Amino acid sequence: MSPLLSISGITINLEDTEVVHGLDLSINAGEIHAIMGPNGSGKSTLVNTLMGHPKYEITGGSAQFHDQDLLAMEPAARAKAGLFLAFQYPKEIAGVSLRSFLFAAYKSQMTARDPTIKSISPVKFQKLLEEHMQRLGMDVAFAERSLNQGFSGGEKKKAEVLQMSVLSPSLALLDETDSGLDIDALKVVAEGVNRLRSPEFSAIIVTHYARLLEYITPDHIHVMVKGKIVESGGKELAQKLEKEGYAPYGVKE
Repeated sequence: MSPLLSISGITINLEDTEVVHGLDLSINAGEIHAIMGPNGSGKSTLVNTLMGHPKYEITGGSAQFHDQDLLAMEPAARAKAGLFLAFQYPKEIAGVSLRSFLFAAYKSQMTARDPTIKSISPVKFQKLLEEHMQRLGMDVAFAERSLNQGFSGGEKKKAEVLQMSVLSPSLALLDETDSGLDIDALKVVAEGVNRLRSPEFSAIIVTHYARLLEYITPDHIHVMVKGKIVESGGKELAQKLEKEGYAPYGVKE
């Protein structure tokens, strides 16, 4: 069976500066991968590029997702194919409730998998949404607030975990989702990922510290420094990084 995501020799530029240098990465269905590295190592550049952010220029290499040429797909097509990005800094959308946003996204993205979803009624979707919120221990009134407007950092991350739960992507890209979270919000994020964990769900967790990985056990950990993956291993690698930092890779912190 071919990998869910296969990246070969990808090179990425940002404003004429090469940020990612010939990176290779392979992820099988059902696997959780963590990419750790110091600030400026290209971690966020990689996942934003995979989602199709227009400010990043791909100058070499390839990426296959579900055996399709990912780099030839528009961002909306990537989402419909099962790719999901949890932003490091989620945007606010005034006047659009979280519920309305999710209802539109659910019908748009899930129709590609099941055409009958296009006709789901608001009442049925509300019931489905409330079920997901109850599993995550969230107050159903939270869904009536304008998307991310006035949300705390933790609430924004909880909203993205809810989006991920409802949309059920085959590959979630979590871009420093643990950034600035208190311990309770961190546990909500971790529980959301762990609840989705199955042969049909994979994730790339981008993080600077090993704190989140105390609650999510990845199958593989990769250390990314200066635009390249310099080491890969299991959970013991995160423990090593927690003790030694990135100094062994020539990084001054």
